Amino acid sequence: MHFKTIFKSFKNKDMLKRLLIVVGIIVVYRFMAHIPVPLGDSSTFKEAIETLLSKSDFGSFLNLISGGGLTSFSIILVGLSPFITASIVVQLITKAIPSLEELSQDGETGRRKINQWTRRLSIPLAIVQSIAYMYILYQSAAANVATEMNITTSDWILSVTCMTAGSIILMWLGELITEQGIGNGISMIIFASIISQLPTTMASLGASLFDTSNGSLSLFGWVNLPVNPTTFWIVLGFAAAMVIVIYYLVKLNEAQRIITINYAKRVHGNSTYGGIKSILPIKLIAAGVIPVIFATSFLALPALIGQLIQTVDPSNAFGASLVNLFTAPSASNFATMYPNGINIQWFFYPALYFILVILFTYFYTSIIFNTNEIAENLQKQGGFIEGVRPGATTAKYLSNVVNRLNLFGALSLGIIAMLPFITDYIFILTTGAPIGLSLSGTGLLIVVTVAIENLRQIDSRALMITYDDYKA
Repeated sequence: MHFKTIFKSFKNKDMLKRLLIVVGIIVVYRFMAHIPVPLGDSSTFKEAIETLLSKSDFGSFLNLISGGGLTSFSIILVGLSPFITASIVVQLITKAIPSLEELSQDGETGRRKINQWTRRLSIPLAIVQSIAYMYILYQSAAANVATEMNITTSDWILSVTCMTAGSIILMWLGELITEQGIGNGISMIIFASIISQLPTTMASLGASLFDTSNGSLSLFGWVNLPVNPTTFWIVLGFAAAMVIVIYYLVKLNEAQRIITINYAKRVHGNSTYGGIKSILPIKLIAAGVIPVIFATSFLALPALIGQLIQTVDPSNAFGASLVNLFTAPSASNFATMYPNGINIQWFFYPALYFILVILFTYFYTSIIFNTNEIAENLQKQGGFIEGVRPGATTAKYLSNVVNRLNLFGALSLGIIAMLPFITDYIFILTTGAPIGLSLSGTGLLIVVTVAIENLRQIDSRALMITYDDYKA
């Protein structure tokens, strides 16, 4: 990264304008997270949400990507989940139908059409998800209050409309950020959502750290620090582990395979063209953090369906099975779901999560890195890889390279996503209970990956803006 160049680019009005627009959009998004849904007593529904969060991992994931919009019962309660689901569905359909795959390869026009279909599909998904989620919250709230709750049809329509509108506005804000050219808008909103919850986490951690009711930390027998000894060593250990994981994540994101491209020399009249070399960088994890977001969202939906079935019929065995199988093991549900300790069910969610991360890594990489299109463009421009014939042979060579990189990259991404579960497993074996990091692994992965990608795009734009300063 060229940090001096980045700081120098801030003097440019266009660069400063883009950054201020992005910051302004994020501020608007954070304001939206505190606008309550117009339905009954919000405090009653907040209690129902707290109960729901302890039962379903979908609620925890939804609260993560909505920046606490679920716990505050705000209009962005549904968040970006409908858009993420629509993206998965549209991309799967695009790969399955040849005509749509051709459309996706039809330059900017084809991509715009597919993006438009994704947005349109997000609207009915947001409506259905809003109705389902409000129904679950209403039933949970009705069971927690002594007085009967009377909610009219107009109240339901108004609430669902507000939540659907909130989800659509979030999608629109994400696209506005993307248009500024300094990062992916959807990823940046999720990044801001996670960062916005750090102050609460740090405050809770600080209260536990400075709680000396059970004694203080003694160093070398002559210095007493006003901190809780157990919490201090746990925080220190996790801080060291986090530094190592972040370092590893940065290395994975920066790792790439460089392929040299040669361009044939062509003579046109008295002028000579070509005869130069270029490079084609292929990232180790080209898909970035998208596979993790897709996998988490994909696994969370069955838990929501199971929760909805249980709300309608509490004795339904199928709904209970969906909730049990597709709820991530965590400190909040370990005592109730696994009263007799670890069993085979504990490994179901982590194993499926690991497999989905790998599958989505391969799937999403095949979408954003089209080897046939790259080989065709190289052939048109007179470029070739040394020792590889242009055309189909080049496409096959690039596919083999990407698949080999994906194997290591996907496994590495899956292992990082598994770190919270591995940590929980170690603590269960040693102390009898998990430490409760089932969400922080995903959050840390998203934060680090999005931060690096945004810095890279800002760096690229800064180099473009300050290019004239480096001319001879």
